[in-house]
Amino acid sequence: MAASPILTRYSDQGAVPGPDSADDLLHVAWHYGDPLGEQRAAQRTAVIVDRSDRAVIEIPGADRLSWLHTISSQHVASLADRHSAENLSLDLNGRVEEHFVLTDIDGITWIDCEGSRGAPFTDFLTKMVFWAKAEPAARPDMAVLTLIGPDIVGGPIAELLELTPDAEVYTAGSLPELHHEDEPIGFWRVMPGLGDGGRVPVVDLVVPDHAVQSWWAQLTDLGVRMAGTWAYDAMRVAALRPRLGVDTDERTIPHEVDWIGGPEVHGAVHLDKGCYRGQETVARVHNLGKSPRRLVLLHLDGSGDERPATGDPVTAGGRTVGRVGTVVDHFEWGPIALALVKRSVGPDVDLLVNGEHPVSARIDPDSVRSDDHVQAGRAAVERLRRGGQNS
Repeated sequence: MAASPILTRYSDQGAVPGPDSADDLLHVAWHYGDPLGEQRAAQRTAVIVDRSDRAVIEIPGADRLSWLHTISSQHVASLADRHSAENLSLDLNGRVEEHFVLTDIDGITWIDCEGSRGAPFTDFLTKMVFWAKAEPAARPDMAVLTLIGPDIVGGPIAELLELTPDAEVYTAGSLPELHHEDEPIGFWRVMPGLGDGGRVPVVDLVVPDHAVQSWWAQLTDLGVRMAGTWAYDAMRVAALRPRLGVDTDERTIPHEVDWIGGPEVHGAVHLDKGCYRGQETVARVHNLGKSPRRLVLLHLDGSGDERPATGDPVTAGGRTVGRVGTVVDHFEWGPIALALVKRSVGPDVDLLVNGEHPVSARIDPDSVRSDDHVQAGRAAVERLRRGGQNS
């Protein structure tokens, strides 16, 4: 796999690639020599992360949004210009096949997704067009950069990007031209915050390859620190933000990883829209039941040097109760991980991540979201039952 422009250009400044040669992250920086310091900077000032391992897809055409609306889980038919949303493609049983971010700007919808899913997802979109006026096309010449930190939403960084002071989550805008070039230079979009409580601002830049190094240099000249995917993952895990194919498996449904809700609640599944593939499962679980698993934050025993691997089983009393997703060392919390565990497993249960190197673990109580409300469908069933008993 070819190295990204950033890792090649800045390799003499300490960029270290990820340890797994089979991973999509091979060609982007894992860290720049001080991963915990990079996390502190993301929490307190500003960092820039190369995420050009993500695949970018362009969709022009008059029907692009109404067409996407019919084949995905999010309500995007009326998405306003210069706005973004997170979205899913589900199978017939409501299991997650794709998680992607889309931004509509100046008559074009831009999508970015996991790099390994770029080709199959583009192929799927192309096959689903039929008679709609929409033309999905892969854009390998476009790259995603991510800025994290409180300093990015004001002062010289925001001025450079022409980021408006009142920009809300999922709003987007055109980036200014560099060096007075004639062609557009890409766009910025504000994403949900990361870090503890999801309070640390995040802004993505989607730019053509030829502009990556210019933006990188100008931002670092303003004091934005270079950070690797280690820092990004630590902030993401702390905010309980799952990554497709790492924190999900082939059985994952949206409810398990909290992807339910429209853009106003930072979700990827809108509950008030028409028919789409997998909707029956979404509606049934939302109205009548609960998902069999839920995403939680695990605190891992850090007394040893070994760490669990993605996919390792989580056990309780010798019984498998879940699987581990992203594992990362956090600058404040030590080793942490996201995990999908059975709903019945609570924070008071002693757990063991039972892979090649078994590690004790506990669920962070703050990561367990309350689900004691009565679903609308279940309440209606109970009312019908009571009415029958009283008649």
